[in-house]
Formats: sequence, C-alpha cells, structure tokens
Amino acid sequence: MTDLNTLHYSEEHEWVAVDGDSATIGITDFAADALGDIVFVELPAVGSSFSRGDVFGEAESTKSVSELYAPVDGTVVEINDAVIDDPSLVNSAPFEGGWLIKVSVAAGAVDGLLDRAAYVAHTEG
Repeated sequence: MTDLNTLHYSEEHEWVAVDGDSATIGITDFAADALGDIVFVELPAVGSSFSRGDVFGEAESTKSVSELYAPVDGTVVEINDAVIDDPSLVNSAPFEGGWLIKVSVAAGAVDGLLDRAAYVAHTEG
C-alpha cells in the first residue's frame, strides 16, 4: 500500500511519487470517484515532453471525458499498458496498479505541489 502522505498532489487531482529523477503520475481516488467508472484512458507516447499544466492525456468515464494535466515538467519514459488494457484499474487502485505514466524530472519538480493534508483540505472546499 502506498503511503499517501509521501505523495505530492496538484489542484487538478493528479498525484506524483518521486524516486530520484523519475516520477510516477496518476489521478487521485477523489478524481476517480468523481469521474465514475473509467472506460478509456489515452496516454502520451514514450518520449513525449510536457510542461506543468499541459494536457498529457484524457480519461473517459461513463459520465464524462476529463483531460489529464501534467503536475510537473517531464519526459515520458514509461506508460502503464495495464491501464490501457483495463481502465477500471484507475478506479480500483488509483495509487497502485492504476498509475498512468512515469516521467524523467529535474530536481525540485514537485515544488509548489500540495502535500496530502493540503490536498484533502482542497477537495473538502
């Protein structure tokens, strides 16, 4: 089980787990619950680069289609093929098997993102 207090969060409901110069990105349980049953996920190609705030993909649910926003600057080094094959993983395991992409990042990439307490306060408002 991932310790949610070690993650960083964007106000757009993405989470980031940093390990050295690599970061794993997914959407939060709050976002997954709000979207409903996710039936399709579109992710960028390996090698794609983006800046914080850029759209890097989308998640389609039975309710709507939502854009995915990059919480950090980075270059995609891996996508989660399991989520492409089974988008429901985003609902059932948003912080584990439902991660979306891994990107290479520079030091300080998560500066300005929310910690768990601030994210929970943000979603309660």
